[in-house]
Amino acid sequence: MEPVPLPQAGGAPAARPLSDWLPRLAAARPRGAYAHVPFCFHKCHYCDFYSFVDTKDRQGAFVDRLLEEARAASVLAREPLETLFVGGGTPTLLADHELERMLRGLRAMLPWADGAEWTVEANPETVTEGKAAVLASCGVTRVSMGAQSFQPALLRQLERHHDPASVARAVGLLRAAGIARLNIDLIFAIPTSTMAEWQDDLAQALALAPDHLSCYGLVYEPGTPLRARLEAGGVERLDEELEAGMYEHTAATLAAAGFHHYEISNWAKPGEECRHNLLYWEDGEWIALGPSASGHAAGLRWKNVAVLQEWLEHGPWSPVRSVEALDEDGRIGEAFLMGLRLLDGMREERVRALLDHGARATQRRAAIDAALARGDMEWSSGRLRFSERGVLTSDSVLRELL
Repeated sequence: MEPVPLPQAGGAPAARPLSDWLPRLAAARPRGAYAHVPFCFHKCHYCDFYSFVDTKDRQGAFVDRLLEEARAASVLAREPLETLFVGGGTPTLLADHELERMLRGLRAMLPWADGAEWTVEANPETVTEGKAAVLASCGVTRVSMGAQSFQPALLRQLERHHDPASVARAVGLLRAAGIARLNIDLIFAIPTSTMAEWQDDLAQALALAPDHLSCYGLVYEPGTPLRARLEAGGVERLDEELEAGMYEHTAATLAAAGFHHYEISNWAKPGEECRHNLLYWEDGEWIALGPSASGHAAGLRWKNVAVLQEWLEHGPWSPVRSVEALDEDGRIGEAFLMGLRLLDGMREERVRALLDHGARATQRRAAIDAALARGDMEWSSGRLRFSERGVLTSDSVLRELL
Protein backbone atom coordinates (compact mmCIF):
# COMPACT_ATOMS: atom_id res chain seq x y z
CA MET A 1 0.00 0.00 0.00
CA GLU A 2 1.19 3.50 -0.76
CA PRO A 3 0.04 6.13 1.74
CA VAL A 4 -1.20 9.27 0.04
CA PRO A 5 0.82 12.08 1.67
CA LEU A 6 -1.10 14.62 3.71
CA PRO A 7 0.33 17.97 4.80
CA GLN A 8 1.94 17.95 8.22
CA ALA A 9 1.00 20.38 10.98
CA GLY A 10 2.65 20.38 14.36
CA GLY A 11 4.20 16.99 13.71
CA ALA A 12 0.81 15.27 13.19
CA PRO A 13 -0.93 14.49 9.92
CA ALA A 14 -3.32 17.25 8.96
CA ALA A 15 -6.88 16.31 8.13
CA ARG A 16 -8.28 16.97 4.68
CA PRO A 17 -11.85 16.51 3.48
CA LEU A 18 -12.53 13.33 1.55
CA SER A 19 -13.84 15.54 -1.26
CA ASP A 20 -10.19 16.23 -2.16
CA TRP A 21 -10.15 12.73 -3.64
CA LEU A 22 -13.39 13.03 -5.62
CA PRO A 23 -11.64 12.79 -9.02
CA ARG A 24 -10.27 9.38 -8.01
CA LEU A 25 -13.59 8.40 -6.43
CA ALA A 26 -15.38 9.02 -9.72
CA ALA A 27 -14.69 5.33 -10.40
CA ALA A 28 -16.30 4.24 -7.11
CA ARG A 29 -18.99 1.56 -7.21
CA PRO A 30 -19.96 1.06 -3.55
CA ARG A 31 -22.46 -1.63 -2.66
CA GLY A 32 -22.86 -0.72 1.01
CA ALA A 33 -22.46 1.90 3.72
CA TYR A 34 -21.05 1.81 7.26
CA ALA A 35 -22.15 4.40 9.84
CA HIS A 36 -20.30 4.74 13.15
CA VAL A 37 -22.05 5.91 16.33
CA PRO A 38 -19.34 6.57 18.96
CA PHE A 39 -21.51 6.85 22.08
CA CYS A 40 -21.29 4.24 24.89
CA PHE A 41 -22.37 4.18 28.51
CA HIS A 42 -19.03 2.60 29.48
CA LYS A 43 -15.73 2.14 27.66
CA CYS A 44 -14.84 -1.56 27.95
CA HIS A 45 -11.13 -2.10 28.57
CA TYR A 46 -10.66 -4.55 25.66
CA CYS A 47 -12.31 -2.34 23.02
CA ASP A 48 -10.16 -0.52 20.46
CA PHE A 49 -13.03 1.01 18.48
CA TYR A 50 -13.51 4.77 18.74
CA SER A 51 -16.10 5.26 21.46
CA PHE A 52 -16.60 7.20 24.68
CA VAL A 53 -19.10 7.64 27.49
CA ASP A 54 -22.14 9.54 26.22
CA THR A 55 -23.06 12.73 28.03
CA LYS A 56 -26.24 13.00 25.91
CA ASP A 57 -25.50 16.59 24.92
CA ARG A 58 -24.25 15.96 21.38
CA GLN A 59 -26.63 13.32 20.05
CA GLY A 60 -28.69 15.81 18.07
CA ALA A 61 -25.61 17.47 16.58
CA PHE A 62 -24.21 14.05 15.72
CA VAL A 63 -27.33 13.02 13.79
CA ASP A 64 -27.46 16.37 11.97
CA ARG A 65 -23.86 16.01 10.90
CA LEU A 66 -24.17 12.33 9.91
CA LEU A 67 -27.08 13.11 7.61
CA GLU A 68 -25.16 16.04 6.11
CA GLU A 69 -22.30 13.66 5.38
CA ALA A 70 -24.67 11.05 3.91
CA ARG A 71 -26.17 13.68 1.59
CA ALA A 72 -22.70 14.59 0.32
CA ALA A 73 -21.63 10.96 -0.04
CA SER A 74 -24.72 10.14 -2.07
CA VAL A 75 -22.81 11.26 -5.20
CA LEU A 76 -20.65 8.15 -4.80
CA ALA A 77 -23.67 5.83 -4.79
CA ARG A 78 -24.23 5.49 -8.51
CA GLU A 79 -26.28 2.34 -8.01
CA PRO A 80 -28.64 1.37 -5.17
CA LEU A 81 -26.80 0.20 -2.07
CA GLU A 82 -27.36 -3.34 -0.85
CA THR A 83 -26.26 -3.11 2.79
CA LEU A 84 -26.07 -0.72 5.73
CA PHE A 85 -24.25 -1.53 8.94
CA VAL A 86 -24.61 0.84 11.90
CA GLY A 87 -21.91 0.07 14.46
CA GLY A 88 -20.20 1.69 17.38
CA GLY A 89 -20.02 2.37 20.16
CA THR A 90 -23.62 1.59 20.96
CA PRO A 91 -26.03 2.84 18.28
CA THR A 92 -29.02 1.90 20.43
CA LEU A 93 -27.83 4.32 23.10
CA LEU A 94 -29.23 7.12 20.95
CA ALA A 95 -32.54 8.48 22.23
CA ASP A 96 -35.47 6.91 20.40
CA HIS A 97 -36.27 10.06 18.44
CA GLU A 98 -32.63 10.58 17.42
CA LEU A 99 -32.24 6.95 16.39
CA GLU A 100 -35.40 7.24 14.29
CA ARG A 101 -34.27 10.53 12.77
CA MET A 102 -30.91 9.02 11.84
CA LEU A 103 -32.33 5.89 10.26
CA ARG A 104 -35.10 7.66 8.35
CA GLY A 105 -32.60 10.27 7.19
CA LEU A 106 -30.20 7.59 5.90
CA ARG A 107 -33.12 5.97 4.10
CA ALA A 108 -33.88 9.29 2.38
CA MET A 109 -30.33 10.49 1.67
CA LEU A 110 -28.96 7.38 -0.04
CA PRO A 111 -30.39 5.08 -2.73
CA TRP A 112 -31.30 1.59 -1.49
CA ALA A 113 -31.90 -1.62 -3.40
CA ASP A 114 -35.09 -3.56 -2.80
CA GLY A 115 -34.44 -6.03 0.00
CA ALA A 116 -31.34 -4.19 1.25
CA GLU A 117 -29.90 -5.59 4.48
CA TRP A 118 -29.89 -3.05 7.33
CA THR A 119 -27.96 -4.14 10.43
CA VAL A 120 -27.75 -2.21 13.71
CA GLU A 121 -25.54 -3.21 16.64
CA ALA A 122 -27.23 -3.24 20.03
CA ASN A 123 -26.32 -3.63 23.67
CA PRO A 124 -28.97 -5.78 25.42
CA GLU A 125 -29.50 -3.26 28.24
CA THR A 126 -30.44 -0.51 25.75
CA VAL A 127 -33.17 -2.46 23.95
CA THR A 128 -36.61 -1.34 25.07
CA GLU A 129 -40.02 -1.90 23.51
CA GLY A 130 -39.84 1.62 22.07
CA LYS A 131 -36.33 1.11 20.69
CA ALA A 132 -37.32 -2.17 19.05
CA ALA A 133 -40.34 -0.47 17.48
CA VAL A 134 -38.14 2.30 16.07
CA LEU A 135 -35.70 -0.19 14.54
CA ALA A 136 -38.47 -2.20 12.93
CA SER A 137 -40.45 0.79 11.65
CA CYS A 138 -37.33 2.28 10.05
CA GLY A 139 -36.63 -0.83 8.03
CA VAL A 140 -33.86 -2.45 10.08
CA THR A 141 -33.78 -6.10 9.01
CA ARG A 142 -31.03 -7.43 11.27
CA VAL A 143 -29.73 -6.71 14.79
CA SER A 144 -26.34 -7.76 16.11
CA MET A 145 -26.50 -8.23 19.87
CA GLY A 146 -23.36 -7.81 21.99
CA ALA A 147 -23.88 -10.56 24.57
CA GLN A 148 -20.16 -11.53 24.88
CA SER A 149 -20.82 -14.00 27.72
CA PHE A 150 -23.61 -15.29 29.94
CA GLN A 151 -21.27 -15.70 32.93
CA PRO A 152 -21.55 -12.77 35.38
CA ALA A 153 -17.94 -13.12 36.56
CA LEU A 154 -16.60 -13.13 33.01
CA LEU A 155 -18.74 -10.13 32.08
CA ARG A 156 -17.18 -8.27 34.99
CA GLN A 157 -13.74 -9.18 33.68
CA LEU A 158 -14.68 -7.71 30.31
CA GLU A 159 -16.17 -4.66 32.07
CA ARG A 160 -19.50 -5.38 30.42
CA HIS A 161 -22.30 -3.89 32.48
CA HIS A 162 -25.33 -5.94 31.58
CA ASP A 163 -27.30 -8.70 33.24
CA PRO A 164 -27.06 -11.94 31.22
CA ALA A 165 -30.84 -12.26 31.49
CA SER A 166 -31.24 -9.02 29.54
CA VAL A 167 -30.07 -10.74 26.35
CA ALA A 168 -33.14 -12.98 26.21
CA ARG A 169 -35.38 -10.06 27.12
CA ALA A 170 -33.91 -7.93 24.32
CA VAL A 171 -34.20 -10.76 21.79
CA GLY A 172 -37.86 -11.19 22.74
CA LEU A 173 -38.59 -7.49 22.27
CA LEU A 174 -36.89 -7.40 18.87
CA ARG A 175 -38.76 -10.46 17.63
CA ALA A 176 -42.05 -9.09 18.91
CA ALA A 177 -41.39 -5.92 16.91
CA GLY A 178 -40.87 -7.98 13.76
CA ILE A 179 -37.07 -8.20 13.46
CA ALA A 180 -36.38 -11.85 12.75
CA ARG A 181 -32.70 -11.85 11.77
CA LEU A 182 -30.54 -11.79 14.89
CA ASN A 183 -26.82 -12.23 15.51
CA ILE A 184 -25.30 -12.85 18.92
CA ASP A 185 -21.68 -11.85 19.60
CA LEU A 186 -19.71 -14.04 22.02
CA ILE A 187 -16.10 -13.84 23.26
CA PHE A 188 -14.10 -16.89 24.34
CA ALA A 189 -10.64 -17.32 25.91
CA ILE A 190 -11.38 -14.70 28.56
CA PRO A 191 -8.77 -14.96 31.36
CA THR A 192 -9.70 -17.57 34.03
CA SER A 193 -12.57 -18.92 31.87
CA THR A 194 -13.12 -22.66 31.62
CA MET A 195 -14.31 -24.98 28.90
CA ALA A 196 -17.46 -25.65 30.93
CA GLU A 197 -18.28 -21.93 31.00
CA TRP A 198 -17.76 -21.62 27.25
CA GLN A 199 -19.95 -24.66 26.62
CA ASP A 200 -22.64 -23.01 28.74
CA ASP A 201 -22.29 -19.72 26.83
CA LEU A 202 -22.84 -21.51 23.53
CA ALA A 203 -25.78 -23.46 24.93
CA GLN A 204 -27.47 -20.33 26.25
CA ALA A 205 -26.92 -18.51 22.97
CA LEU A 206 -28.34 -21.40 20.94
CA ALA A 207 -31.36 -21.55 23.26
CA LEU A 208 -32.31 -18.08 21.94
CA ALA A 209 -32.50 -19.51 18.40
CA PRO A 210 -30.42 -16.88 16.57
CA ASP A 211 -29.73 -17.35 12.88
CA HIS A 212 -26.14 -16.07 13.19
CA LEU A 213 -23.36 -16.28 15.77
CA SER A 214 -20.05 -14.40 15.86
CA CYS A 215 -17.54 -16.05 18.20
CA TYR A 216 -14.24 -14.26 18.76
CA GLY A 217 -11.20 -15.18 20.81
CA LEU A 218 -10.33 -12.29 23.13
CA VAL A 219 -7.75 -10.03 21.50
CA TYR A 220 -5.38 -7.85 23.53
CA GLU A 221 -5.39 -4.90 21.14
CA PRO A 222 -2.47 -2.46 21.37
CA GLY A 223 -3.41 0.79 23.07
CA THR A 224 -6.24 -0.68 25.13
CA PRO A 225 -6.28 -0.80 28.96
CA LEU A 226 -6.52 -4.59 28.74
CA ARG A 227 -3.25 -4.74 26.77
CA ALA A 228 -1.61 -2.47 29.34
CA ARG A 229 -2.76 -4.79 32.12
CA LEU A 230 -1.38 -7.79 30.23
CA GLU A 231 2.00 -6.14 29.77
CA ALA A 232 2.08 -5.11 33.44
CA GLY A 233 1.35 -8.66 34.57
CA GLY A 234 -2.09 -7.81 35.91
CA VAL A 235 -3.85 -10.33 33.69
CA GLU A 236 -2.78 -13.62 32.15
CA ARG A 237 -3.75 -15.01 28.76
CA LEU A 238 -5.69 -18.22 28.71
CA ASP A 239 -3.66 -21.32 27.86
CA GLU A 240 -3.29 -21.65 24.06
CA GLU A 241 -4.37 -25.28 24.01
CA LEU A 242 -7.51 -24.47 25.98
CA GLU A 243 -8.28 -21.57 23.62
CA ALA A 244 -7.83 -23.87 20.61
CA GLY A 245 -10.08 -26.44 22.27
CA MET A 246 -12.78 -23.80 22.77
CA TYR A 247 -12.63 -22.89 19.08
CA GLU A 248 -12.83 -26.53 18.01
CA HIS A 249 -15.75 -27.10 20.36
CA THR A 250 -17.49 -24.06 18.85
CA ALA A 251 -17.12 -25.41 15.32
CA ALA A 252 -18.40 -28.86 16.29
CA THR A 253 -21.30 -27.58 18.40
CA LEU A 254 -22.55 -25.09 15.84
CA ALA A 255 -22.21 -27.57 12.97
CA ALA A 256 -24.37 -30.00 14.93
CA ALA A 257 -26.91 -27.19 15.45
CA GLY A 258 -27.18 -26.59 11.70
CA PHE A 259 -24.90 -23.58 11.36
CA HIS A 260 -22.60 -23.06 8.38
CA HIS A 261 -19.09 -21.98 9.34
CA TYR A 262 -18.59 -19.42 6.57
CA GLU A 263 -15.87 -17.14 7.98
CA ILE A 264 -13.16 -17.71 10.59
CA SER A 265 -15.23 -16.18 13.42
CA ASN A 266 -18.76 -16.37 11.97
CA TRP A 267 -21.43 -19.02 11.70
CA ALA A 268 -24.87 -18.73 10.10
CA LYS A 269 -27.93 -20.79 9.33
CA PRO A 270 -28.12 -21.41 5.55
CA GLY A 271 -28.83 -18.15 3.74
CA GLU A 272 -28.42 -16.00 6.86
CA GLU A 273 -24.80 -14.90 6.38
CA CYS A 274 -24.19 -11.21 7.10
CA ARG A 275 -24.28 -9.65 3.64
CA HIS A 276 -22.50 -6.51 4.78
CA ASN A 277 -19.54 -8.40 6.22
CA LEU A 278 -19.38 -10.54 3.08
CA LEU A 279 -18.93 -7.25 1.23
CA TYR A 280 -15.74 -6.70 3.26
CA TRP A 281 -14.40 -10.21 2.82
CA GLU A 282 -15.16 -10.28 -0.90
CA ASP A 283 -13.16 -7.07 -1.35
CA GLY A 284 -16.21 -4.94 -2.21
CA GLU A 285 -16.61 -1.18 -1.87
CA TRP A 286 -18.50 0.78 0.77
CA ILE A 287 -19.11 4.35 1.97
CA ALA A 288 -17.93 5.45 5.43
CA LEU A 289 -20.06 7.75 7.59
CA GLY A 290 -19.26 9.12 11.04
CA PRO A 291 -16.11 9.72 13.12
CA SER A 292 -13.45 6.99 12.73
CA ALA A 293 -15.46 5.13 10.08
CA SER A 294 -13.33 3.46 7.41
CA GLY A 295 -14.31 3.31 3.75
CA HIS A 296 -13.10 1.56 0.61
CA ALA A 297 -13.80 2.55 -2.98
CA ALA A 298 -11.99 3.02 -6.30
CA GLY A 299 -8.77 1.53 -4.94
CA LEU A 300 -8.69 3.93 -1.97
CA ARG A 301 -8.99 3.09 1.71
CA TRP A 302 -9.59 5.95 4.12
CA LYS A 303 -10.41 6.58 7.76
CA ASN A 304 -12.45 9.52 8.96
CA VAL A 305 -11.04 11.53 11.87
CA ALA A 306 -11.55 9.77 15.19
CA VAL A 307 -12.43 12.91 17.15
CA LEU A 308 -16.12 13.70 17.44
CA GLN A 309 -15.75 17.47 17.87
CA GLU A 310 -13.39 17.80 14.90
CA TRP A 311 -15.75 15.71 12.78
CA LEU A 312 -18.74 17.82 13.92
CA GLU A 313 -17.02 21.09 13.02
CA HIS A 314 -16.13 20.17 9.42
CA GLY A 315 -18.48 19.21 6.64
CA PRO A 316 -20.21 18.21 4.57
CA TRP A 317 -17.46 15.67 3.78
CA SER A 318 -15.66 14.14 6.72
CA PRO A 319 -12.07 15.19 7.29
CA VAL A 320 -9.75 12.20 6.93
CA ARG A 321 -6.30 11.72 8.42
CA SER A 322 -5.11 8.85 6.26
CA VAL A 323 -5.82 7.69 2.75
CA GLU A 324 -4.13 4.68 1.21
CA ALA A 325 -3.95 4.13 -2.52
CA LEU A 326 -3.41 0.43 -3.05
CA ASP A 327 -0.81 -0.42 -5.64
CA GLU A 328 -0.98 -3.75 -7.48
CA ASP A 329 0.89 -5.63 -4.76
CA GLY A 330 -1.26 -4.07 -2.05
CA ARG A 331 -4.45 -5.08 -3.84
CA ILE A 332 -3.19 -8.65 -4.23
CA GLY A 333 -2.27 -8.88 -0.54
CA GLU A 334 -5.66 -7.60 0.57
CA ALA A 335 -7.45 -9.96 -1.82
CA PHE A 336 -5.74 -12.90 -0.08
CA LEU A 337 -6.22 -11.44 3.39
CA MET A 338 -9.96 -11.00 2.96
CA GLY A 339 -10.79 -13.89 0.62
CA LEU A 340 -9.09 -16.57 2.70
CA ARG A 341 -10.97 -15.57 5.84
CA LEU A 342 -13.97 -17.19 4.19
CA LEU A 343 -14.06 -20.90 5.01
CA ASP A 344 -14.94 -21.76 1.42
CA GLY A 345 -11.72 -20.03 0.41
CA MET A 346 -10.85 -18.69 -3.03
CA ARG A 347 -11.37 -20.11 -6.51
CA GLU A 348 -8.25 -21.74 -7.98
CA GLU A 349 -8.27 -19.54 -11.08
CA ARG A 350 -8.41 -16.45 -8.86
CA VAL A 351 -5.48 -17.68 -6.76
CA ARG A 352 -3.40 -18.52 -9.83
CA ALA A 353 -4.10 -15.13 -11.39
CA LEU A 354 -3.09 -13.29 -8.21
CA LEU A 355 0.12 -15.29 -7.91
CA ASP A 356 1.10 -14.34 -11.45
CA HIS A 357 1.47 -10.68 -10.46
CA GLY A 358 2.85 -8.47 -7.72
CA ALA A 359 6.29 -7.79 -6.29
CA ARG A 360 5.87 -10.47 -3.64
CA ALA A 361 4.52 -13.25 -5.87
CA THR A 362 7.44 -15.58 -5.11
CA GLN A 363 7.12 -15.15 -1.35
CA ARG A 364 3.35 -15.60 -1.47
CA ARG A 365 3.66 -18.76 -3.54
CA ALA A 366 6.19 -20.13 -1.06
CA ALA A 367 3.93 -19.30 1.91
CA ILE A 368 1.00 -21.12 0.32
CA ASP A 369 3.14 -24.14 -0.63
CA ALA A 370 4.47 -24.34 2.94
CA ALA A 371 0.95 -24.13 4.41
CA LEU A 372 -0.24 -26.85 2.04
CA ALA A 373 2.72 -29.06 3.01
CA ARG A 374 1.94 -28.58 6.71
CA GLY A 375 -1.71 -29.41 6.17
CA ASP A 376 -2.79 -25.93 7.25
CA MET A 377 -4.25 -25.24 3.80
CA GLU A 378 -5.89 -27.50 1.24
CA TRP A 379 -7.37 -27.58 -2.23
CA SER A 380 -11.02 -28.57 -2.08
CA SER A 381 -13.51 -28.57 -4.97
CA GLY A 382 -11.27 -26.25 -6.95
CA ARG A 383 -10.80 -23.76 -4.12
CA LEU A 384 -7.87 -22.90 -1.85
CA ARG A 385 -8.88 -22.72 1.78
CA PHE A 386 -7.65 -23.25 5.31
CA SER A 387 -8.03 -26.77 6.64
CA GLU A 388 -9.88 -27.34 9.90
CA ARG A 389 -6.60 -27.37 11.82
CA GLY A 390 -5.16 -24.53 9.75
CA VAL A 391 -7.89 -22.12 10.79
CA LEU A 392 -6.33 -22.03 14.25
CA THR A 393 -3.05 -20.64 12.89
CA SER A 394 -4.49 -18.72 9.94
CA ASP A 395 -3.37 -15.30 11.23
CA SER A 396 0.32 -16.07 10.69
CA VAL A 397 -0.27 -17.34 7.14
CA LEU A 398 -2.45 -14.34 6.27
CA ARG A 399 0.27 -11.98 7.49
CA GLU A 400 2.73 -13.64 5.09
CA LEU A 401 0.30 -13.26 2.20
CA LEU A 402 -0.51 -9.62 3.00
